[in-house]
Parts: sequence; C-alpha cells; structure tokens
Amino acid sequence: MRGFRSSSLFCSKLFLVLVQLIIESLFNGVAIGSVLLVAALGLAIVFGLMGVINLAHGELMMLGAYSTYVVQLLFKQLPALKPFYDSYVIVAIGVAFIVSGVVGIFLERTVIRRLYGSPLETLLATWGVSLILQQFVRSVPLAYGSGFVVAILIHMTASILLPDHLWIGTRGRLIKAGTLFFSAITGIMTGGILSSLISKLGRASARNVDVTAPSWMRGGIDFLGVTFPKTRLLIILITVISVVAVSFFLNKSSWGIRIRAVTQNRPMSDCLGISTETVDILTFGIGSGLAGVAGVAVSLLGSVGPNVGSNYIVGCFMVVVLGGVGNLLGTIFASLSIGIMTDLIGAGRLLTLWPSMPSPLAVTIDFFATTSMARVMIFALIIVFLQFRPAGLFPQKGRMVEY
Repeated sequence: MRGFRSSSLFCSKLFLVLVQLIIESLFNGVAIGSVLLVAALGLAIVFGLMGVINLAHGELMMLGAYSTYVVQLLFKQLPALKPFYDSYVIVAIGVAFIVSGVVGIFLERTVIRRLYGSPLETLLATWGVSLILQQFVRSVPLAYGSGFVVAILIHMTASILLPDHLWIGTRGRLIKAGTLFFSAITGIMTGGILSSLISKLGRASARNVDVTAPSWMRGGIDFLGVTFPKTRLLIILITVISVVAVSFFLNKSSWGIRIRAVTQNRPMSDCLGISTETVDILTFGIGSGLAGVAGVAVSLLGSVGPNVGSNYIVGCFMVVVLGGVGNLLGTIFASLSIGIMTDLIGAGRLLTLWPSMPSPLAVTIDFFATTSMARVMIFALIIVFLQFRPAGLFPQKGRMVEY
C-alpha cells in the first residue's frame, strides 16, 4: 500500500512538472511569437496589401524603439512629468506610432510612390534607405535626429490640414516657405532641448541606449509554479490590441473597406471615385506606425542600437510569406508557430519533453539547441514547406490573386 502511494505521488509530481514545462514553453513561444507578430503586422499590411517590398521596415522599428527612449527621458528629466513616470510606456506607444508613421509616409511620398509596380527597384531603394537611416542614427546625435523628425511632422501636418487652394500661386509659395522655416526652427529648438537633457545623463550618442521598465512592469506573476514576466505579458497585450485594432479597421471602417477595394481592383476603385493616392498614404502610414509599436516592444527586451531592426526584418518577411501574403489570420498563425518552435528547439525543451528520443534525432536537436541555430532550422523547414505550398498557409483567393 505504501509503495502504491509513493508511486502515485511520484506520478503526480512528474505530471505537474510536465504541465509546468508545457505551460512555460507555450508562454515563451507565444511571447516570442508576439514580438514577431507585432513586428510583422505592419509589414503584412504594406507588403500584403500594397505589394511593396519595404526593407526599411526594420529601421522604422528602430525609430519606434528610440522614440520610447526619448519619451522615457522626458518623463525622467522634466519636473512636470516626473510624477507620471510609470505611465511613460503608454505615451511611448502613441508617440512611436506617430513618429514611425510620419517617417513612413515621408518615405512613401518621396521614394516609393515613383516605384509602384517595380518590385526590384522598390527593394533596392528601400534597402538603400535602411542603410541611410542606420548611418543617420550612428552619425547624428539622438537629440537632433529627434528634432529632424519633429520638423518633418510639423511640415507634413501643415500640408495635410491646410486647404489645397492656399498652396497655389505666390501666396502658396510664401505659405510653403513659412511652413518650412517654422518647421526648421521648431526642430532645431527641440534638438537643443533634448541635447541638454541627454547631456545630464552623460550620453551624447544614440548608438546604444537602454529603456528602463517602470516599477509596475518589473518582476513576474506566479501561476502553477511558473513565473510569467510582466514585460512579456505587456508585449502580448500590446500585440492583441494591435491585431484587434487592425482587424476592426480593415473590416469595419469605411477607409478599411476602401483599402481592401483598392487591393482587389485598383483601376475599378479609381473609376468609382476612391482616391487611390490617399489609400496608399494611409496604408503605408498605418503599416509604418505598427512598426513603431513593435519598436516599443523590442526596446523593453534589451538595448536599442542602429541594427536592432535588421534582427527582425528577415523573420517578418518569413511570417508574411508563410502565413499567406495579405492574410491577417495567416500572419498570426505563422508568427505564433515560429515562436513556439523557436522556444521548443532553441531552449532544448524537446529533449526534456521526449527523453527517450532516438539518438540520431537527439544529437540533431541538441546541435540546434541555441536561439540562432533554431532560427536556421526553422527557416530551412519553412523553405522546404514553401516548395510544396508556395502561396503559404492561407493563400489569397479571387481577384486578389490577379493583382
């Protein structure tokens, strides 16, 4: 009887350990997939709905990460904002969305608009833009880079809000010159203020910065013997809100319906009176803004540097292609699948879950039991999968295939 109880207790403990391991693995996989999903969500809109191969998407994430640092700096240094320091992350999400969205729209209006229908030229141009942005961050102090973004934001806001007839003729040229002058002065003043704030911290370069999580995001929540870090939980929450917001916008709002109409049949949408130019700007702005939100999530996980976006761009394209170009559900499924597989393989959990694994397979899994090698194996599996299903898990249907 005593032996039976000991055996039962051992089985129950083993079952509890197994459940804890599965829960921890699923949580870590979902957390990794959430970062990848919020990063790929904007790319899915731009690449899937517009057909633009934007290799500068990672640098838009980088701008969102640096925006988080600047917002944290303002809340830490300005006396009026110090009492609200713990809420800076919420403000940073909105600021990062606006900053990356504005830079994305600026990129669309100056570079990409002239290259629609030319995927190779768009790829090369955006790759060049990504290198320019990386070098810009390395060479230009963070404060004056922020001032430059503020100047672009003010000028573009004025061009959107002011009526078109004010920009015509001599009066239009004067208004344009005045707007440029005001934007430049405001940007310089912003750069000077931020420069003084950054110098107080002893950091004059934007090459590597660290974002400190507020007090309510530190530590974790214990459940069934597993600790769930609050930072990861917040990133998952940001991802869920972003997916719900994008889904609602594309399916329920009038502009979302117009975006889907232009995606399916651009010439007919133009004939029906839909401003395809406005749709392009709006789509690119939203996709770029979501990259900024992804930058907020990335900044909470580690140091931010000029190359932080390049670490995610390949994974983002893999998610979009694997899920099916332009398919939101496929993007969600692909990113979470890659995240779970990365944790199972990279952390070596497969060997723990299956201790009696055949020796050749165990040696192979052990060889790939690092994060970098796990990505190599997953990407190789995706490439093999695409050989048999090149359109992805959820291929486009109907007229969307033709365009």
